Amino acid sequence: MKLRQFVFIAALLTAASIAGSGVHPQGLVDGVRPAGNDVVDLNGLPDVEFGDTEEDLTRRGLLQAGVDACGRTLAGHAASPVFVDDRLVLLWVDDPFRTPEGISVGASVEEVRARYRTLHRLRAPQGTHRFDGLLARSGDRAYLFLHDGRTVRKIVAGYADWARRLFDEGHGPC
Repeated sequence: MKLRQFVFIAALLTAASIAGSGVHPQGLVDGVRPAGNDVVDLNGLPDVEFGDTEEDLTRRGLLQAGVDACGRTLAGHAASPVFVDDRLVLLWVDDPFRTPEGISVGASVEEVRARYRTLHRLRAPQGTHRFDGLLARSGDRAYLFLHDGRTVRKIVAGYADWARRLFDEGHGPC
């Protein structure tokens, strides 16, 4: 790979790391999960789809500078977008989001294993402060469940190759 391409990809992954974090609303009021569009599926969110452009999301008022966050966020969502070549490729989601199978941050690893038949186990390098992962892939899309061995700590949804690359490169929330 040419040095210029390597530097460009490294910059994109760094931006992905920065975009994937921040302070997110908890989503629970008096222990009750709010009704509404709190499902992230392998197409994205009800009003945001993987492959959407930054320009389109900004024009629609859905992309905003993160308040108390490291990067841009989606207005009205506890989700941080990751863009590559101006296209949405990944979403880091937090509570109250759940997958259509009912997995959300805080779910047990056993629940993930019970709801997804095919999972690829990803091990973080020893001696790092990174979480292990479970990759549930369907075609070119996937969920990446980052966990501490017992509990899901973060969910990344989007294009499978980018989710795997994000994990392999060790990038994550800042």
